Amino acid sequence: MYKLKTIVISLVILILFSYSLVALPQLVVDETGHSPFVKISKDILSSVVNIKVEWEVESQYKEFKSPFPFDDDFFKFFFGPQPDKRKSYNFGSGFIILQDGRDVYILTNNHVVGKSTEGEITVTLSDKLKYDAEIIGLDNKTDVAVIKIEVAKGNEVNIAPLGDSDNIEVGDWVLAIGSPFSENLSGTVTVGIVSAKGRAGLSFGKESPLYQDYIQTDAAINPGNSGGPLVDIKGEVIGINSAISTVSGGNIGIGFAIPINIVKKVINDLIEKGYVERAYLGVLPQEITPDIQESFNLPSLEGILIAKVEKDTPADEAGLKKGDVIIEFDDQPVKNVSKFRLIVADSKIGEKVDIKIIRKGKELIKKAKLEAYPETEIAKKPSEQKDSYKWLGIEVQDIDSDYAKQMKISSDEGVVVSKIVNDSPADGSELKVGDVIFEIDYQEIKDIDDYYSIIDKLKKEDRNSVLLYVLTGKDYYHYIAIKIN
Repeated sequence: MYKLKTIVISLVILILFSYSLVALPQLVVDETGHSPFVKISKDILSSVVNIKVEWEVESQYKEFKSPFPFDDDFFKFFFGPQPDKRKSYNFGSGFIILQDGRDVYILTNNHVVGKSTEGEITVTLSDKLKYDAEIIGLDNKTDVAVIKIEVAKGNEVNIAPLGDSDNIEVGDWVLAIGSPFSENLSGTVTVGIVSAKGRAGLSFGKESPLYQDYIQTDAAINPGNSGGPLVDIKGEVIGINSAISTVSGGNIGIGFAIPINIVKKVINDLIEKGYVERAYLGVLPQEITPDIQESFNLPSLEGILIAKVEKDTPADEAGLKKGDVIIEFDDQPVKNVSKFRLIVADSKIGEKVDIKIIRKGKELIKKAKLEAYPETEIAKKPSEQKDSYKWLGIEVQDIDSDYAKQMKISSDEGVVVSKIVNDSPADGSELKVGDVIFEIDYQEIKDIDDYYSIIDKLKKEDRNSVLLYVLTGKDYYHYIAIKIN
């Protein structure tokens, strides 16, 4: 009896093993005997493009401060004339999302093409034809950009189908397509899975986007892949490859893509307006930690703590206060800071929304009428500000800008110095990057609009110097005189 039972079990195992050997190839090959990734690659590759960006920067010769007179004829005789500027290059990827007659629109990353506002963009299609491209819209808050090329009349291009990134799950197959490291490797396809969803709070330096909800994948993504599509098993784009976590500069199996559903919400604004119009509440949100949960006696870690309410904003008018905990916004649950920012930004401007809060242990409902994000107004009028952009060699950012947050500026008013141009009047003064300018010639500056308004008037005056009142560091308030001539 024992031998019979052993024989039966052995036969069952053998049958199951034999079946698995037959079934396994069906999971990795299609009816033609090829991987299912072959058809997906063929369908999508012709919509993927290589992007080369070229712009000029100050040469190291100009940036290098030396006591020696390199402009002297004696040095020029031995070393030749030194160039004032040098060429700089950036490579990336993109994919075609729309054709309107001869106009072809391409989606990519802001950090791929953002430096070319005064440079050149060259797009190479899969058939190796090259086109000059122009920027249609940039959005540094999501790291998304739309550029456009013009093809010959009658030319048809392949458009990448956009999928639904909300439907993907951890463990789903994905393909990353682009041009890693150089244009010579264009059309590279790598395969992996979705490793995680909803990654936020990631830092990629100064170019870190404010709105983050990344898809993480182990499909190989390298420098140059940025802007290329992340494609699901149906051959639809579910993300834009944007960043990697690395210790070597190359792929170690941790790549990040912007979900295509976030991108869909900004595409139309970028094409129609050149900028993205977002709703604004006017609070500084903070994550709920276990310690904060215990201190505020909160039921869970979900929600956001209001660390600050800006004056004269929708939040201020709605009666929100520092220390309130927002748990619902417009009937949508608030899980964390990243989700909160996305919910607010995607809300309709001008409409009143219900905000459920916890204040001192009690749940309350506040109503806020949302406004357009303040920086939207700046985005609408770049041409008006261009002449004032580098007044006296000073470049500034608003006190509420991402740059100011990165510099940990705590002031409520003024503008932050973000750059001082070499060999400019400001370069020879005590002014430093990171200083906050409060006054120019005793005229108060509350925000960047005040700054541009004041200097536009000063430019028309015939004067030898201007007086700035600034904050350097945390507590050094002082006046700085800058000679104009």
